[in-house]
Order: sequence, then structure tokens, then C-alpha cells
Amino acid sequence: MTRVPAPLLALAAMVSVQLGAAVAKTRFEEIGSVGAATLRLVIGALVLALVVRPRVRHWTRTQWVGAVGLGLALGGMNLFIYVAFATIPIGVAVTIEFLGPLALSLVHTRRWRDALWAVLALAGVVLLGVGPAAVGDVGGVVAAVLAAACWAAYIVMNRRVGAAIPGIDGLSVSMLVAMVVALPFGLRPAVDGVVADPVLLLVFGVVAVLSSVLPYALEMTALRRMPTRVFGVLQSLGPAIAALAGLAVLREALSPLEVVALVCVTAASAGVTLTARRAAATA
Repeated sequence: MTRVPAPLLALAAMVSVQLGAAVAKTRFEEIGSVGAATLRLVIGALVLALVVRPRVRHWTRTQWVGAVGLGLALGGMNLFIYVAFATIPIGVAVTIEFLGPLALSLVHTRRWRDALWAVLALAGVVLLGVGPAAVGDVGGVVAAVLAAACWAAYIVMNRRVGAAIPGIDGLSVSMLVAMVVALPFGLRPAVDGVVADPVLLLVFGVVAVLSSVLPYALEMTALRRMPTRVFGVLQSLGPAIAALAGLAVLREALSPLEVVALVCVTAASAGVTLTARRAAATA
């Protein structure tokens, strides 16, 4: 893996995440969106806990609060985005969800030029608001907005946990918390679906690897060998990759308005990332 260019590893991580989401959606009729999110979290959390075996005996109250907060954000993000996937195209849902980290970046800036990126992102939101997905299912759009808020909270809590807890022990505990968050909502459909079709365990085992284990390993390796600025710009391609995954696996074609909205949000995210890094370097 050391011979593979770091940008390719980062792109592979994004492709893996969105491909996993698309594969999961193919089984929504059998298990439901919430059941699918729950089964993915259960398998991913248990596998990660068995591999990492987090040492929590001597954790402080601050470390526990951080890990639990991260788990709550992670659980909400997974549940809400899967609910959105059930009723609107994956490309549209991820574009809306991407507004979470974008808004977080804009909140932490005071430069006038970033207002232009905010306007561009707002234009994307308006276009999505009048697009067929929003008109057809408001509930899916609302779920994607809630997922965006959870993603922003996830970023904030992830930084705190990363600073307070060494290694990935904090992530492992947070995944278990996210699993507990999802169980009251998705345990019944997940169990019913697996009892009716045990193959779902294998399917969602693959989904858990594609959406959690593999991308985390790829991103961690990539970040060791590339500037965070470049990584941030590459992350901006997430909505486009999600749209391509939806088209390839689910035959979900986006309308022209939705494509323009996707481009607006992607460009705004890349622009904020680039200008923020340049400003930090200058300072």
C-alpha cells in the first residue's frame, strides 16, 4: 500500500464509503433503512471492538464524555442518512449532508471572500429545494439535513476525542455507543430481516467493511503522506462520488438542477478548504 499514491488512497476511501451505502440500499426492501443502518453499526462496532480491544479502565470523566458524545453524533449521522437514502437519491442526500462540515468551516472564518463560497453553497441548497427530490419527499430532505448537523457534531467531537484519547480506542468505544443509539429503533427490523434471510449478515458484513473499516484504514494511511489541504479538497468530491455510486449500483440518475446543485456545493467546499489553508499558511 505504501507504493500507492496518497491521493488515490483518499479517493478509494470515498468510493468505498459510497459504494457501501449503495449496496446497503439494495436491501432496504428486506430490512428497512433503519434496520440496515443498525445492522451495519452492530457489525462494524463489534468487529472494531474485537480488533482494537480498547483499554478504558483508567479513562477520565472527560475522556468518557468525549467518546459518548462522538458516539451519539455517529449514531445519529448513520441513522438519519440511511433514512434519507430510502426516499431520495444517494447523490442528493450526500450533497445535503455535506452542508454540515461546510457550514462548520464557514462558521470558523471571518474573511469576506468566504462569504462568496457561502453564497455558492446557498445557491446549491436553493436548487435542491426546488428539485424533484425535495418536491417528491420532504421527509428525506429533512433527514439529510439532520444527518448534516450530526456530521458537523461528529467533526467537533472527533477532534476532541482524538486529542484526549490516544490511538483509536476512542473511536472503538464511540462505535459501540452509536450501536446502542441505533438498537432501539432498528433492532426489530434487523432481526426480522436476518431471520428471514441470513444472507443479510454477509451483505452487511461487506457493507460494514466498505463503509467503516476499509475507508478508515485508507484515510489514516493517506493522511500520513499528504497535506491536509489536499485531503480536504479531495473530500469535496464526496457528493459527486455518491451520485456516481447511486447511478452505477441503483440506476439513480440526477436531474440537471440536482447536478448543478451538486457542483455548487462541491466547489464551495473545495474553495473554503483551499482559502482557509492558504490563510493559515500566510499567518
